[in-house]
Amino acid sequence: MRRVDGRPGPGDDVEAVLDELYALPPSEFVARREERAARARTRRRAQDARRIHAARRPTLAGWAANLLRRSRPDEARRFLELGRALREAYATLDPSGLKELSAQRRRIVSEMSRQAAALAREAGHPLSDTVQRDVETTLRAVLADPEAAAVWEAGRVEGVLTPPSEFGAEAVAAAPARREPARARTSGTDPAARKKKDEAAERRRAEREERAARAREEARTAEARLRERRAAREEAAAALERADEQERKAGEREAALEEQLARARTERERTRAALGEARERDRAAAKELAEAEREAASAARRAGRAERDGT
Repeated sequence: MRRVDGRPGPGDDVEAVLDELYALPPSEFVARREERAARARTRRRAQDARRIHAARRPTLAGWAANLLRRSRPDEARRFLELGRALREAYATLDPSGLKELSAQRRRIVSEMSRQAAALAREAGHPLSDTVQRDVETTLRAVLADPEAAAVWEAGRVEGVLTPPSEFGAEAVAAAPARREPARARTSGTDPAARKKKDEAAERRRAEREERAARAREEARTAEARLRERRAAREEAAAALERADEQERKAGEREAALEEQLARARTERERTRAALGEARERDRAAAKELAEAEREAASAARRAGRAERDGT
C-alpha cells in the first residue's frame, strides 16, 4: 500500500527489495526484479527503480553462497570473524605458521561449501562439481579479501569471487625468511637507541605471536564447531533415512490395504448381485406357491362336490 506522504511503504524499501531478489533462485530473479522496478517507477521512485533494475542476476554459485549466508547466520558470522583473524595472521606469521593456517582454512572452506551444496539440493537446485568449486573459490575470497567478505556478508554475491593470489598457499611460498635480529643489524649504533629498537622489536614479536595464537585458537574452535555440525548432519541424515524407510513401509501397507479394500468391494458387489437374484427367485417361488395353493384348494373343492354328487 502506498503511504500518504509518498515515502516507501512496507516491502518497498530498496535494500529490502535487493535482499529479497538475492534470496531468490537465479531462474526467478529477472522476473521479480522487473516487477519490483516497475513498482518503484509507478510510485515515482525513479532512483530506486534504476538501482533495482541494475541488480545483476546471480549465478548458481553466487546464489548458493548467498543461501549459505542467510541460512547459517551464526556459522557465517564466525566464518567472517575467522577471515579477519586469518588476514591479520597472514600479514604477520612466519612460513610454518602460515602452512598450519592454510591447512585449517582449506578444511573449513571445504566443509562450508558442502553445507552450501546441501542447502541448494534441499531447495531443489543441486550443484554440479564445477559450481561447487566456484562456491569454494568464493568462500576462499571471503576469508582473504575484506571487500569480498563485505559482499558475502550482505548476501549479494553475483558471481564467483576470486581470492587475491598472495593469500593462502601462495603466501606460504612467497613468505620472506625472517630477518636477522635487530641487534645484529644495528651494530655500531648508539646503545640506548639499539636497546629501544630491540624493545620495540620484542613487543612487535610478542604481538605477532599473540595474534597468531589467537588466530590458531579461533581456527581450532571453528573446526570443532564444524565437526559438531557434521555429526549433527549425519544424525539428521540417519533420522531422515529411517523416516523414509518407515514412510515406504507405510505406503506398502496402505497399498496392500487398498488392494484388500478393492477386493472386498468387488466381493460385495458380487454378493449384492447374488442377493438380488435370490430375492427375485424367492418372489417367483412364493408366487408359484400361492398359485399352486389356489389350484390345490380349487381341486379339493371340485373333488368334494364330485363325491357329494356321487352319493
